[in-house]
Amino acid sequence: MPKLSYRSYCRCIISELKEETMAYTNKDTAETQDFGLAVDRTAHLADITVNIVSIRESHSLKDALAGLPDGDCKCPHWGYVLAGSISVDYGNRAETYGPGDAFYMTPGHVPTAEAGSEFVMFSPKDQLETTNTAIRVHMSQLQQS
Repeated sequence: MPKLSYRSYCRCIISELKEETMAYTNKDTAETQDFGLAVDRTAHLADITVNIVSIRESHSLKDALAGLPDGDCKCPHWGYVLAGSISVDYGNRAETYGPGDAFYMTPGHVPTAEAGSEFVMFSPKDQLETTNTAIRVHMSQLQQS
């Protein structure tokens, strides 16, 4: 097998990289769900779920999370606040994130968002789907009661 020069090797790598498409999303390409209180634009980029969220009315997810173990979210989230504020209750402490803040929500949180808030959030796809499924089941049970 002939040896490639360093220059030839670099050209091959660059050529391969140019052919690959980077996964991305934005408000126009993500799937939009209107929940009344908030608009959530969701896309799955490999094993990460990206949510671009616009909050219309101030609200907490406390009631929605009540059906989960310990009544809180077990999924970690990383994100960035574009506008408004998000407060997160961990039971033993609370944190508030505002415009320009990058955040990491550890498992065991209950978030509250103020009207007018906008943020981008990144979550492990499988863990977020497990959480969302538990919320849907809990909310369905509440509606049947």
